[in-house]
Amino acid sequence: MRDKLGFLTPFGMSSSTVYRLRPPAPQTTRLVLKQADITREAVDAIVNAANERMLGGGGVDGAIHRAAGKELLEACKRVPEKRPGVRCPTGEAVPIKITWPVSEGNLPQVRYIINTVGPIYQNAEKSAPLLRSAYRNSLLTAIEHNCRSIAFPAISCGVYGYPLREAARVALEAVQDTLGESPQQSLQEVRFCLFSEDALKTWTLAAEQLQLERVKEGAS
Repeated sequence: MRDKLGFLTPFGMSSSTVYRLRPPAPQTTRLVLKQADITREAVDAIVNAANERMLGGGGVDGAIHRAAGKELLEACKRVPEKRPGVRCPTGEAVPIKITWPVSEGNLPQVRYIINTVGPIYQNAEKSAPLLRSAYRNSLLTAIEHNCRSIAFPAISCGVYGYPLREAARVALEAVQDTLGESPQQSLQEVRFCLFSEDALKTWTLAAEQLQLERVKEGAS
């Protein structure tokens, strides 16, 4: 069933909505918003909302570790600590290249898992710069590794308590600004795989408020 805005009810997934970023960001890069399981997305890189230890956890972090298999944990353990107990400081990004076979249906075509750590929400003034940095560094890492597509979850919006409306604005502004600074880059598609209908509606509203152009199905 669909509501008046065309979204599926929580019993199913919605179709994706595609936007075009504003110049100077590349006009060939698609911004895709969807309610989806990020571990089933066919992209070059997925972003894991990790913790600073990079040893797995709950939510998206746990789901990605289960999908990737025990080899992901072993690969994370090999990342040097920057200080005791911290492999990826908040706001930074650490890529793990998948070099092992993954169970059929999980992480199709994914070459990199980019671990990033969002902030535990305090307030907009303290938390927004760190959240923006997590998105920015993840995008730059994907570009550095010549990825053509990347999928994000809603970083920090689970147990870290970041309000959806604030997080959506920060996330989309970070994509617009980062790609606007790097118009000659590899990324052709940036996806947000959102965990709930409410999150999808919030990201969609933020895209409209930022005056991103919605691309009609079949349009280039």
